[in-house]
Amino acid sequence: MSQQTFNPTEQLSEEVQANRKADHSINPLFLNRWSPRSFSDQNVSEEDLLTVLEAARWAPSARNGQPWRFILAKTEEQLQTFRELIFPSNRVWADQAPAIIGLASYKLWEDGQPNPYHAFDTGAAWQALALQASLLGLSTRAIASFDKEKARTALNVPDDYDVHLLIPIGYQGQADALNEDFRSLEKPNGRRSLNDSIIEGGWAEPQA
Repeated sequence: MSQQTFNPTEQLSEEVQANRKADHSINPLFLNRWSPRSFSDQNVSEEDLLTVLEAARWAPSARNGQPWRFILAKTEEQLQTFRELIFPSNRVWADQAPAIIGLASYKLWEDGQPNPYHAFDTGAAWQALALQASLLGLSTRAIASFDKEKARTALNVPDDYDVHLLIPIGYQGQADALNEDFRSLEKPNGRRSLNDSIIEGGWAEPQA
């Protein structure tokens, strides 16, 4: 199914149809978004990168604090700096991505007091980023397995910021390009049933 004819808000991709089924009716976009590891060598336009970050900018946040910050790597020099932060098990696929976004958050309110919601709110920005990328036919996969202390030094991260994720972004490549360990995982994964995530009215009292 080509990117020109496929609309992720109206239909499910073939690979999603084969691997995912919602318990209740939702927009196909939520099922179509998944996290491939294989990236093609096709560049992502500046406009598409900015569109993805623009969507993330409009995420909700406590007191409209907007703690998220996006560290964008798109030149070869910038990408190499980011690649060297990623642990080897993920570099074997992440190195192919034409751009990487570092997702960071400001840990304080404007008055300098600690903001206990900075990471939660930045997670909302990540979700918006990932969904907008999917709308554009782009793939994203968040990486938490990177050297966070090295990242602070390499990216000159101030003490009042945390770096949570590195997010390779690009067009999906072929699963055959992955090594054998990752090739078998290159498909949309499932979710536990909705009933297993709902606690109606609160947890039951523990048995004596």
